[in-house]
Amino acid sequence: MKLVCIGRNYGEHAKELGNTLPEEPVVFLKPESALIPHGGPIRLPRFSQDVHHEIELVFSIAVRQGKAYADRVTIGLDLTARDLQQELKAKGLPWEKAKAFDGSAYVAEDFTAVESFPAGHHLEFLLKKNGQVAQSGHSGQMIFDVPTLIAHVERYMRLESGDLLFTGTPAGVGALRGGDRLEGYLLGELLFDLQVEGPESQR
Repeated sequence: MKLVCIGRNYGEHAKELGNTLPEEPVVFLKPESALIPHGGPIRLPRFSQDVHHEIELVFSIAVRQGKAYADRVTIGLDLTARDLQQELKAKGLPWEKAKAFDGSAYVAEDFTAVESFPAGHHLEFLLKKNGQVAQSGHSGQMIFDVPTLIAHVERYMRLESGDLLFTGTPAGVGALRGGDRLEGYLLGELLFDLQVEGPESQR
């Protein structure tokens, strides 16, 4: 299973990090070992002092008659070691160490069939941190929609059934600290409730 991730797919988020809007999708991968077990907790790594939350719509990929498409949707978290990412970007190096570390992704357990939503329906989602809304957005704010993302990714790599597509995050990303509580909502329904553990609390 691949975790295929899209960066800078929400304009306001790109702007908040000082990035220009992309002319084509920004693609990176996370390994399966990046996935946090259902229910958490999120364990912050020792190598970063600035790990950010990024809530995203996550689509499960299916393949029918050789054609990949998004069949189910949920929400998830793409965690980023922002300090390390900035260091790597300044050197012109890949982001993998800042994006693909073990424990850098979470996917809610409950998925909904994409076909259950009317055509053109915007999927609203949000993240609360310690009871306060930190991020909110909807699928209509994406620079590149899901079919466009799938077509672009498949120019370079084959998508297979069970792969997960992270579609980018809206504005409002921020640092996590030990003791934080994160709640993720899709269309008003709570899909995850996670505690954050700092490095000092880990063995």
